[in-house]
Amino acid sequence: NVSMMAAPKSRWAEALREISGRLAEMPADSGYPAYLGARLASFYERAGRVKCQGSPEREGTVTIVGAVSPPGGDFSDPVTAATLAIVQVFWGLDKKLAQRKHFPSVNWNISFSKYLRTLEPYYNKYEPEFPTLRQKYREILQQENDLTEIVQLVGKDSLSEDQKATLEVAQIIREDFLQQNAFSDYDYFCPLQKTIGMMRVTCAFYDAALKTMADSSSDEKKITFATIKHSLNDLINKITAMKFQAPKSTSKEFEDYFKGLLDEVEISFRKLTED
Repeated sequence: NVSMMAAPKSRWAEALREISGRLAEMPADSGYPAYLGARLASFYERAGRVKCQGSPEREGTVTIVGAVSPPGGDFSDPVTAATLAIVQVFWGLDKKLAQRKHFPSVNWNISFSKYLRTLEPYYNKYEPEFPTLRQKYREILQQENDLTEIVQLVGKDSLSEDQKATLEVAQIIREDFLQQNAFSDYDYFCPLQKTIGMMRVTCAFYDAALKTMADSSSDEKKITFATIKHSLNDLINKITAMKFQAPKSTSKEFEDYFKGLLDEVEISFRKLTED
C-alpha cells in the first residue's frame, strides 16, 4: 500500500500551458490547453487497487494526494475546477487555521469525500456506529460555524443553553480531536478504534447534556450548561485528555478505557440530576 504526494500540480499545469503556447496550440480557458482535464485524469486515475507483480499473488493500493494552489484562492481556476471534477476527496487547507497553529490545517467546513457510501459496507461490518458518529460531528461543527457570527455580534451570553453546549463540545472536537501533533508519541497516528472511542464518548456527553438541560427546564431547579461545566469539570478534563491514550494500546485496553469513560458520563449526569 503506497501513498504518493504530487506537489504542486499547479506548476505542472503552468508548464503544460507554456509548452502548449510554444506549439501554437489552440488555447482554452485562461490559456490552458483544451486537453488539460484529460491529462490530469490520466494521472489521477492511476491510483486504485492493483495486483502486485511477482509471487505470491498480492493485492495493493496506490493513493495519490495532489496539491493544487489556486491563484488568490480562486476555486474557479481551470486547474482547480478540473481537479475537483476528477478526484473523490478534497482536503481544503486553511491559512487561518495554520496561523492559529491548528495542524493539520484542514478546513472541515469545505472539505468533502465522495467515498462515504462506498465505505459503508466496511463500516457496517467492523464499526456500524461510525457513520452515525461522523454525521453527528459534522452537524456539531456546522452549528458552531453558524453560531460564530451571532457570538461575534451579540456575545455568548445571548445564546440558549443548548447552543452554549454545542459551542463547548465543538471546541473539544476542534482542539482535542481534529488537531494533532505529528511529533508526539500519542498523536502521530490514530487507530480506528481510538477514533471511534473518542467520538462515542464526546457524543454521549453532548447528548446527555442536552437531555439533562431539556428535562430540567420545567423544574424549579433548572440545570444550565454553566452548572454542568462547573459540576462535571473533572469529567470534561478527562474527555479532553482522551487523545493522550497511547495509539499502540491493545484492542482490550481501548475497549476498557472508553467503556469506563462512557460509564462515568452516565453516572455523572445521573448524580447531577438527583442532587
